[in-house]
Amino acid sequence: MKKRTADLLAGGLAVLAILAAAGIALFVYRQTPHIEDEFAYLWQAKTMAQGKLSLPSPVEPKSQLVPFVIDYEGQRFGKYPPGWPALLSLGARLGLAGWVNPLLTGVAIWLMYRLGSRVKNERLGLLASLLLLSSPMFLLLAGSLMAHLWSLVLVLVFCLAWFGLFLDGGFSEAGSVHTMQIAAAGCCLGLLAVTRPLTAVGVALPFFIHGLTLLIRGSRTERQAVLLIGLQAAIFCLILPLWQAALTGDPRQNLYTLWWPYDRYGFGAGVGVTESGHSLRLAWMNIRISLKSGAKDLFGWFSFSWILMPFGLLAYRRNRKQWLLLGSTANLILVYGGYWVGSWLYGPRYYFEGIPAACILTAAGVEWLAGWGIQAQGKWQPARRWLAAGLLAVLTGINVFGYLPARLLEAGSINGMSADNGWLLEELDSDPALVFIETRDSWWEYGLYVPLAPPFSKRPLQAALDRGMAANQLVIEGYPGWRVYHVDLSSTLLPGVP
Repeated sequence: MKKRTADLLAGGLAVLAILAAAGIALFVYRQTPHIEDEFAYLWQAKTMAQGKLSLPSPVEPKSQLVPFVIDYEGQRFGKYPPGWPALLSLGARLGLAGWVNPLLTGVAIWLMYRLGSRVKNERLGLLASLLLLSSPMFLLLAGSLMAHLWSLVLVLVFCLAWFGLFLDGGFSEAGSVHTMQIAAAGCCLGLLAVTRPLTAVGVALPFFIHGLTLLIRGSRTERQAVLLIGLQAAIFCLILPLWQAALTGDPRQNLYTLWWPYDRYGFGAGVGVTESGHSLRLAWMNIRISLKSGAKDLFGWFSFSWILMPFGLLAYRRNRKQWLLLGSTANLILVYGGYWVGSWLYGPRYYFEGIPAACILTAAGVEWLAGWGIQAQGKWQPARRWLAAGLLAVLTGINVFGYLPARLLEAGSINGMSADNGWLLEELDSDPALVFIETRDSWWEYGLYVPLAPPFSKRPLQAALDRGMAANQLVIEGYPGWRVYHVDLSSTLLPGVP
């Protein structure tokens, strides 16, 4: 296949990915947070869009809580590192926060094509990007407000730069190329560390080991490049203690523990929700459940998304690039075993940044089945290609027409956040309004209306939990002159204090 043709096809896949992700964001998620993490990310982004890191806490914080947004010494701020909220805030400034991930989706597809091309050739890159585009886990996150698409883009750029420098003879090229690739590798690794720090550790370790071998055995220019990449990444990492100091006054303060004291990394008592703390047994249970989810959500081939990987591993057993990618994926799984909770709501998202290895291995498996790259063309060669093409078409059809629609429908109904909340705005006038929300036993009945209030919206409307007369009166005192309403259990707007 000619490179120009492959580039055009990859560009078409990137555009298709943007459209697909935008459709999911608009029609499945309604560009609304569906899980607690998304609330916090969007809150942080909207606050940063105002040029602020925190906001004053409300008079009665428990009545106007936002999940994973902390009230500390009179200030309110999110618990997450600044990398993703800062990027999301650029979209929020334009009123287009929900479009940031769809645009990153197209970038990720193109970079996946480039990475596959660098691992072997354009055909492999196209197959890998097509597999990525069809992945339910990829599409679930592409339409969301989560940080994973941004971190995937950072991982892909980092890998491309690293391979170009140290495994593709990059130092025989012009000096400007070296500078750009060194800057890209160091900056992307550093940005990953201030976006998802634990993911950065998981992804970087195999490359760190490779870098150590280059420091010992590499040329002078290779050693300089490794050190420069490490230095740049370390400078970016300084943002984390500065961020924590700016919010709390203590650069060592773990913001996660300000929401849940047990939300720490490691093992033993005081880590996690169990009385005995996190343990190797619980770590293995989380890994097993997450991988079981991944066996479905990776490519949507029910429980067999891994089925072509052994063939790819056989075909690429001598490919150093693939072993680095695979090492990062395996290390992500091991590193997140030390975190007390697993991930499966949007698929095994803690391992999401390891998806390039899965796509390339599976694409290599398709190539192996098709017999591409075999010099001696036997009589079975056409049959092998038809078999590989037919198998991939059947599996993709199972996903696109069976598994994926059901999975998107399920994801859109998470916590009931795709329900209509616009009716409240239609019934209220433009005057400042304080609305108490009556709930049964679920926070999400109140959460449905939180995106209508600042900083998520500029409308003069504040939503508050109905926590009884005493707490409600404290909230009312914080908004003198505002009209007071409440929404009862039947979702009817009524005037006055509940």
